[in-house]
Amino acid sequence: MDIARSLAACSFFSQVEAASRKTLVGMAVAREFTKGEIIFRDGDPAPGVFVVESGLVRVYKLAPSGKEHVLHLAAPRMTFAEVAVLGNFPCPAFAEALEPTRCVLLPTAPFRKALAEDHRLCLQILSGMAMWVKSLVSLLEDIVLRDAIGRVAGYLIQAKPGRGGAISLPGLKKHVASHLNLTSETLSRTLRQLREERLINESDAGLTISDAAGLRQLAEGYFPRL
Repeated sequence: MDIARSLAACSFFSQVEAASRKTLVGMAVAREFTKGEIIFRDGDPAPGVFVVESGLVRVYKLAPSGKEHVLHLAAPRMTFAEVAVLGNFPCPAFAEALEPTRCVLLPTAPFRKALAEDHRLCLQILSGMAMWVKSLVSLLEDIVLRDAIGRVAGYLIQAKPGRGGAISLPGLKKHVASHLNLTSETLSRTLRQLREERLINESDAGLTISDAAGLRQLAEGYFPRL
């Protein structure tokens, strides 16, 4: 694993200058998780800031009733547990590897020590944190202001295609549905509707977008055809 490259590619650390990034690389350790492995539990001490190098991590809350809600699906170049580390409080959720996953871990103690000693690093991390908050606000906007088809269209527009331009829905569809505050049935019905309108295609390789402009209109709340 190229730890320096993984940190440089991560948007959360995109504003960190080379000298400070070298400090982070010096404290970083590589971690690997098997599919289905619980990385931490709600209430555990925060182990550090994780940067996903490959694989996929589901960060979720578990209600006393047993109902789960996916807060975050951390794909490559994304982070998780950063809020607990910066706030110096226990992990507020569970994290599970949905597939074999490799991460860069910046352990809590040396990471917070570096922040205490390097004020420029603090400011640079704040810039990355601002981007994280912006993405959270966008998610809340999706849940509150957009209907099911708008949420799914927005999710697909923002997804990063893999080889051949196909979008692979991470993990089980129920995790994507939970992340979008939908039921699995609603997600499946919405995807079928998008296929029928020829906005997307679906094959064994995954989903491909055939009409990006139409999807973008749906994500923005316009319904030209549906």
